[in-house]
Amino acid sequence: MEHAARLLVVEDDPTINQALTDRLVAEGFDVVQAHDGPGAVAAFERDAPDLVVLDVMLPGFDGIEVCRRIQAVRPVPVLMLTARVEETDVLVGLAVGADDYVTKPFRQREVVARIRALLRRVERARELAAVGAPRVELGEVTLDRAARRVWVRGAEVHLAPLEFDLLATLAAEPGVVRTREDLMREVWGWADARGTRTLDTHVRALRTKIGPERVRTVHGVGYAVELR
Repeated sequence: MEHAARLLVVEDDPTINQALTDRLVAEGFDVVQAHDGPGAVAAFERDAPDLVVLDVMLPGFDGIEVCRRIQAVRPVPVLMLTARVEETDVLVGLAVGADDYVTKPFRQREVVARIRALLRRVERARELAAVGAPRVELGEVTLDRAARRVWVRGAEVHLAPLEFDLLATLAAEPGVVRTREDLMREVWGWADARGTRTLDTHVRALRTKIGPERVRTVHGVGYAVELR
C-alpha cells in the first residue's frame, strides 16, 4: 500500500483548522495540526511532515518565522495561507522558502489541488535527481539540476524549490518563449491557471536573485530565459 503523505496544518482559527483537516483526511492524507508558531515548529520536528500548510498570521511568532525555522531544519514544500494581498508580503514568504500561497477566504478544493501539485513536483524533482541530470550553463548562470543548486557569476544563490523548477524549465530551452499555461502546467501541475498571479510573483522573486535582465517577459504570452 502506498504511503499516505503526511501534512502539517498550521492555523490558529480552530474552526478553519479542523474543517481543512477533515477535508484533507477525507482526501486520503495523514494530517497533524498546530495552532501557533512555537507549536508548528515543534510539530514539524516531531512528526516530520511531507508538506506544511501554513497560515501567515499566528500567535507566538508568525508564519514567516515558522517557515524560516522549519526550512533551516529540513527543506519541505510549504503552502502559505494569507489574508494579505500585498505583493511584498508574498515575496517575503517566498524568500524564506514558501513554495506557493492561497489567499483567504479560500476554497478547500483549491487548497487540495495546490497540495497535490506541490507533492507531484517533489516527486518529479526526486526522479530528476536520480538520473543525475547534467549542469546547464546560461551565460553567467549555472544550474545543477541533480543537486538543485544555482550559481550566478560563481557565487551560489539560494532559490526556493518552485523558483528552481521555474528556472530549470525555462533553461531547458534558452531564448524560447514558454507560455503562461505551459509553465503553470509543467511547474505547478495546474490544468487551469486563469485568474492567478502565482507565476508572476515567482518570476519577480527569481529576478531579484539571478538578475532582472535574465528572464524576459513577452506580454500576453509568457516568459523566456536569456543567455547573459
